[in-house]
Amino acid sequence: MVREEKTARQLFEQVKANPARAKFGFGNRVAIVNVDFQQAYTRPDLFPRTAYVTDPDQIAHVNRISAAARRLGMPVIWTRVMYKADAGDAGVWGTRTNTPDSLQNIKADSDRHAFDPRVEIDRAVDFVFDKRMPSAFFETPLPSYLVWHKVDTVIVTGGSTSGCVRATAVDSLSHGYRTIVAEECVADKHESYHYANLTDLLLKYADVVNVAEVDAHLAALAG
Repeated sequence: MVREEKTARQLFEQVKANPARAKFGFGNRVAIVNVDFQQAYTRPDLFPRTAYVTDPDQIAHVNRISAAARRLGMPVIWTRVMYKADAGDAGVWGTRTNTPDSLQNIKADSDRHAFDPRVEIDRAVDFVFDKRMPSAFFETPLPSYLVWHKVDTVIVTGGSTSGCVRATAVDSLSHGYRTIVAEECVADKHESYHYANLTDLLLKYADVVNVAEVDAHLAALAG
């Protein structure tokens, strides 16, 4: 094991700056998968123990790329985490703690379950669903939805980078999709977790790119 004094952010920037690193690249049919833009994770003013902000413009970026994909007739997906009243659907994941801030106590239609009011969801066309586990793919309708829409590229946004974003990105690659993580569009509680996981995603499972590259690709698809 290599040991260095560099921070997680420095290591990420070093890997990202390597011009020899091959990319999976974008395909022709993208889906934007926006992971858990719910108040439990996006509103530190309401839920300081569980919410986080990395890039202050994260939601504006997500709204913009989602709108661009929507104009192209390509899928935009929004997920949330929630559990039934007795948390019996949280499985072993819900057994470590049991406080008002615990994961399994995100109940349907609660303030923690509610989408952040800043996100722009078009419920007439966007696909919105709840999930129980980290990945947006695990035991959800997402795999069949992407197949039906002939998607070849999944662009992942949301939080947390070290949790549900990472799990979704790994599953996306495992399902055979070119997987893109837009750096300014993902967030985590701590800088070290955030950049360590971006580094690992970049090394193995996804292209981690600036959101400007996503903007440019969507603009190119629009002609």
